[in-house]
Amino acid sequence: MTIVFTLLLASTLVGLATSLYFKVWALMLASPLIAVLSAIVLQSGGFGFAAGASLAVGCLVLSQLAYLAGACLSPELAGSVAEEIDGAPGRHREH
Repeated sequence: MTIVFTLLLASTLVGLATSLYFKVWALMLASPLIAVLSAIVLQSGGFGFAAGASLAVGCLVLSQLAYLAGACLSPELAGSVAEEIDGAPGRHREH
């Protein structure tokens, strides 16, 4: 049970740290790393396929939710995902 809570907590902290220091594109690197590392740890911990897969998905979901929460609570809310998508500078930036 300690392995499960440690993995869930670690993936949540990775998602939160990613949201505070990097843009949304960093999740493309963090998510596969979380999935692979959680699968390795769960397999070595003796978990079966069904339990390991569901826990790996849970780790990914918690990481994404933590990223979303960190992005919404970030002091720089103007640097949002919408600015990354449309490429237009925000109101406080020069053209």
